[in-house]
Amino acid sequence: MTRAPRLLDDAGPAAPPRKNGELVFDHVWEGRLFGLTMALHESGLFAWDEFRTRLIGEISAWERRHPQGEGYRYYERWLAAFEGLVIDKGLCGDGELSTRFQDLLARPPGHDH
Repeated sequence: MTRAPRLLDDAGPAAPPRKNGELVFDHVWEGRLFGLTMALHESGLFAWDEFRTRLIGEISAWERRHPQGEGYRYYERWLAAFEGLVIDKGLCGDGELSTRFQDLLARPPGHDH
């Protein structure tokens, strides 16, 4: 489990899934995406509120398009927010981002460095 940075919401639409206060990732790619997002933010490439606003927007847009009661996958919305932010800031082109993300997904567990 990963310790949640203080900037993450504890409640509300932007709050990540938790169990006993710890972040929960259902798939390896979710933890890797979370780590990549945090690393880029900590490097000063974007403000946390920029990402948080996009994440809330992605969740809201998904909820408007789907029937009530149909659940969304939190980290799929996180990925959409991340991709939009990275592309809009010119940090990575759309095709390059997809290639890099697929490379990251292909790494075996435990090889995240």
